[in-house]
Amino acid sequence: MQPPAGSQVSRVPAQRAPSEQLPPAAAPPAPQPPRRRMRTVLTVVAGVLAVLCMAGAVTGYVLYNRAAAPDRSAPDVAVDNYLRAFLVDRNDARADLYTCEGGAQLEAIRSLRSDLLEREQQLGVTIRVSWGSLDVNGQGSTSSVETVIRRTATVDGVQQSLTDTWRFDVEKQDGWLVCSSSKVE
Repeated sequence: MQPPAGSQVSRVPAQRAPSEQLPPAAAPPAPQPPRRRMRTVLTVVAGVLAVLCMAGAVTGYVLYNRAAAPDRSAPDVAVDNYLRAFLVDRNDARADLYTCEGGAQLEAIRSLRSDLLEREQQLGVTIRVSWGSLDVNGQGSTSSVETVIRRTATVDGVQQSLTDTWRFDVEKQDGWLVCSSSKVE
């Protein structure tokens, strides 16, 4: 197609610069590093799990210590736990958690338990031990606790029981501890 008359358009074909003279082509954009979204999510999840595990471990430790620690919060509680450990469960190690260190004068209650064990052997029976209410007397860091200890056994089909009143002196050291025992006459 011919350009119209009087047009300024040249009839010479357009000249183009040789390819050597062209400016270099724009470099393709550098590839973006792959998004690390998954790594970030995993890192956050791992951090949260670590915190939860640590919190669970601390909570477990605290709850275990509370459950395993002997309850020596009051004089009557200490005596009750001591009697249960010493006379019912017959667990000397557990009973020692409720006694004064070194100076405990508990020969009388030890003699009662020895007598119980001998009678069980002689009669071939099991003697059950129980006690009544625990009456606390005293204030401050020393108190005494009195109770009636009952020993019950069935011998030849006949239930028999004996009762004695006992006094336990307790001191507040690291909680309340039983320091002496005596039979009240």
